[in-house]
Amino acid sequence: MSDTEFDWKAFSEFERTGWDKTASLYDRHFENLTPHFGKFLLDAVELAEGENLLDVATGPGYVAGNAVKHGAVAMGVDFAENMVAEAQRRFPDAQFQPGDAEALPFPDSTFDVVVSNFGLLHVSRPEVALTEMRRVLKPGGRIAFSVWGNPQSGAIGFGILLKAVSKHGTMEVGLPPGPPMFRFSDHDECLRVLGTAGFEEAEVRDIEYYWPLSEEKALFRAFSEAGVRAGAILRAQTPEQLTAIIDFVHAEAAIYSDGTQIKMPMHAVLSAARKPKAQ
Repeated sequence: MSDTEFDWKAFSEFERTGWDKTASLYDRHFENLTPHFGKFLLDAVELAEGENLLDVATGPGYVAGNAVKHGAVAMGVDFAENMVAEAQRRFPDAQFQPGDAEALPFPDSTFDVVVSNFGLLHVSRPEVALTEMRRVLKPGGRIAFSVWGNPQSGAIGFGILLKAVSKHGTMEVGLPPGPPMFRFSDHDECLRVLGTAGFEEAEVRDIEYYWPLSEEKALFRAFSEAGVRAGAILRAQTPEQLTAIIDFVHAEAAIYSDGTQIKMPMHAVLSAARKPKAQ
């Protein structure tokens, strides 16, 4: 689906307002999931002490905060102002400001490194965002971004939720359409868009992770309370549909219990590349 096939402004506004509303809840449900992948991003860009790093769609600021601990000068931007406030509160040694991934508020060639931890999943036009990331990178600068793996074989938690709604409810709840969420689970697609955006030396790899959950109910709670699109879909179901969805998710999540906790497969795809030195 291209940006001409849906109202990208409506999608962007839906995402922005949604993350503004859930900013205070995100860490409660995802603190032991998405932050895990930040270290792989920093390793992929070979972050060095003193370098200027931009964290695009920073959310609660996990990656920017970690970059400061590595001696970098970190800036995080997010289009949800409440997320920016949350990030600044959590990581006062980093800098944060509102900013649109598709129109970054910085001059050309400002940063040594640009990263985005699952941020491309929430922008209307990923190609535009990648072009902007390239623009603000210095010649020879490095980029890395993460996205979720395929819901059938990688990010199983998403697969369970999608299967539950498909079987017991409906996905047609009037939300603004947007880009395919799992488009970049495909390594070849990652390589293609990085090349089109003008990057070189692109590499893509899978990152395995098993999300530790205290109980089977935690998976549904995370998506329903702190997820934007998932939460909106779940809230739009009838009471009867929602009860069936909850029962299905709980039963499927229990399959991944080791007797003490749930270990939910939530694998990611990490892409890294470099801006050419010669301009």
